[in-house]
Amino acid sequence: MEQLHFHAVLFPQVRQRSLHLAEPLSSEDCCAQSMPDASPIKWHLAHTTWFFETFILEQVEDGFAPFHQAFRVLFNSYYNGVGAKHPRPQRGLLTRPSLDEVRAYRQDVDRRMSRLLAQRGNDTKLAALVELGLQHEQQHQELMLTDLKHLLAQNPLCPAYVDEPLGAAAAPGPLAWIRCEGGLAEIGHDGHGFCFDNELPRHRAYLAPFEIASRLVTNGEYLEFIEAGGYRDPNLWLAEGWDKVVAGEILHPLYWRREDDGAWREFTLHGLLPLDAARPVTHLSLYEADAYARWRGARLPTEAEWEFAARQASIEAGRFHPAAAAADTGLAQMFGACWQWTSSSYAPYPGFAPAPGAIGEYNGKFMVNQYVLRGSSCATPGGHARASYRNFFPAGARWQFTGIRLAR
Repeated sequence: MEQLHFHAVLFPQVRQRSLHLAEPLSSEDCCAQSMPDASPIKWHLAHTTWFFETFILEQVEDGFAPFHQAFRVLFNSYYNGVGAKHPRPQRGLLTRPSLDEVRAYRQDVDRRMSRLLAQRGNDTKLAALVELGLQHEQQHQELMLTDLKHLLAQNPLCPAYVDEPLGAAAAPGPLAWIRCEGGLAEIGHDGHGFCFDNELPRHRAYLAPFEIASRLVTNGEYLEFIEAGGYRDPNLWLAEGWDKVVAGEILHPLYWRREDDGAWREFTLHGLLPLDAARPVTHLSLYEADAYARWRGARLPTEAEWEFAARQASIEAGRFHPAAAAADTGLAQMFGACWQWTSSSYAPYPGFAPAPGAIGEYNGKFMVNQYVLRGSSCATPGGHARASYRNFFPAGARWQFTGIRLAR
C-alpha cells in the first residue's frame, strides 16, 4: 500500500517534467529527427506514454481500449514481443499525429493510470511495473535533452534551448590520483531501492590495487592533446577509431568548432559559446577517451574499479551543461557532469537472467558490441543516479554527455 501511494505521488511529478522539458520548444522543434540514433521530442513524449498503456493498462485495466490503435506500432521502440514497430530512422517523418494529439494521449493515459493507482493499493506487481515505467521515462528525459542538442546543433542559427547564461567556470585545480587498495569487492546493486535488471546479480570481483583520477579531464587538458597532434598519431588509437579519424568522421569533440581566427567555440544547450577550459570535455567517443588516456600514460577504469571508487563519492545532479570540479574536493564529478567511459564491454553479470516476456527485452538483448559508461550526466534527472547504474553505448557514440575519467 505504501509503495503504490508513493508512486501515485511520484507519477504526476515525473510525467510533468517531460512536458516541462518540451515547453520552450515549437511544434517544429518537437517533430524533427537529426539522425537515426536520436528521436523527435514528440516521439519521446508519446513512447513514454505508450509504455504505461502497453505494459500496464493493457494488462490490468478493466475494459481496456487503446487511445488510438495505430499508436501501438508507431510508438513501439524495440519490443519485438509486443509486435510491429515503425522504423526508427523514420520517426521524424511522423508529422501526424500532431503534438497536440500526443499531449491528449498523455492526458488520457495519465488519467487512467491515476485511477488505477487509486484502485489497486495492495498490488506489489503493479507497483514494480509503475516504478519501472517512471525510471524508463527518466531515461527518456535525458535522451530528450541530448537528442534535442544534436538537433539544434545542425541549425546554422545555433539556437539556444536555455535562455539563462552559462558563465565562465573557475579553474578546478590540478588532477590528483586517489589510491584504491582493491581486493575482493561486491559489485552490482545492493538490494536497497530500484535497479534495472542489468545491475544484477550482485557478485564478487577481485580488483588489483589501482589509482583513479580525482576529477574528469577538462576542455583545456583535452585541447593540449589536440594541439600535441593526438588526432594525427595512429599509435594512440584503437584501429577502428583510427579508421574514423582517417575518414574525417572524428576530428575533435562533437560540438567543438574552430573559428577562422583559430579560437575554439563549443555548442551547448545555452547556445554557441567560447570554449571554457575549466569545464569537463564532453561528447567524446570511447576511441577518443582511450586515445587521450594512452597519451597521458594512463588508461580508462574498468566498470568494477569505477563502482568500487564511487562508493565514497556523493551523488549530485547537474543542469544542462557539465560544471567544473571544485578545487581540492577529493573524488569529484563521479555523478552529475558526464557519463564516463570504462574499458569494460557491456556483458551480463554472472548469473544474469532477463525478466520473462517483452519486459525482458529492456536490457539483456543489447549486451553485445557496446561499452559500459558509469556515473550520470548533467542531463540525468535528479534521483536517477546510483553507483551500480550501468549505461551502455557503441564505441563510436558521441551525442550523449560522455567524458573521461582516468585510471592507472
